[in-house]
Amino acid sequence: MAFKPQGIIPPVITPLTDSGEVNYQVLRQLVNHLIDQGVHGLFPMGTTGEFYAFDDETFRKILETVKEEAAGRVPVYGGANHITTRGAIRLTKICEEVGVDAVSVLTPMFISQSQDELYEFFKTIAESTTLPIILYNNAPKTNVTIAPATAARLAEIPNIVGIKDSTGDMTNATEYIRLTRDNPDFHVLMGRDTLIYGALCYGATGAIASCANVAPRIAADIYDKFVEGDLAGSLEAQYRFAPLRIACGMGTFPAVIKEGLVMQGIPVGKCLEPIAELSSEEKEKLRSVLGGMELL
Repeated sequence: MAFKPQGIIPPVITPLTDSGEVNYQVLRQLVNHLIDQGVHGLFPMGTTGEFYAFDDETFRKILETVKEEAAGRVPVYGGANHITTRGAIRLTKICEEVGVDAVSVLTPMFISQSQDELYEFFKTIAESTTLPIILYNNAPKTNVTIAPATAARLAEIPNIVGIKDSTGDMTNATEYIRLTRDNPDFHVLMGRDTLIYGALCYGATGAIASCANVAPRIAADIYDKFVEGDLAGSLEAQYRFAPLRIACGMGTFPAVIKEGLVMQGIPVGKCLEPIAELSSEEKEKLRSVLGGMELL
């Protein structure tokens, strides 16, 4: 399969109105803002987009809105995350109908699968579609991990083209890279914003970076400068980017991301309950971080 996931891909937040409905006008504004700032792809309905909060009809409309507004300028990756295999296939079919460029599939949540069960889960989904599939390991959120050996097995399936590693474990990410380095059709994306430069050095092809919603140009610089051979510039961009990711620990994810965008004048609203708004003290700390990054 020719599709290559690469560059900085923000998992796009889902803007909401005060009543908790999707604000499609602001979503379009955000799509253009991110593309204008140099990101290399867009990923609606990931963890940062609160994928768990929306029914199928809203899921479809969010994907359609991002796809339409992107207008082919960058690839669009749809999140198809569900606790069951048939549920993930249903969402993947919606992604296929909308015409996204690739699908990211998270490990099932809540249940604790064996590695053989994970292999069959992803294999069955891949066989149900012609879309490129990106495996998504977010063990800190799901308590389920895709072992490097399992990823290497799955990489042999033609339309499984990559994996996003949000474990924060660089050894795990580098094992993905080491075990698949002879497979030119499989690619590793970093999913921890503080580790993008290091992952690129090992051979990752990019990152799905939540903080790129707020600091898209800085995030894009990590990748662009690295590709250009400006390693010092890439590393400096990584250092500039890191404080925002660290600040995300102040609230329940993705509250800091949304508040950061609001502070920049993009009215994305709050997260859906039970995720709480940042406290006044936390907001001041975040404002200080964004000011230090020259983002306000």
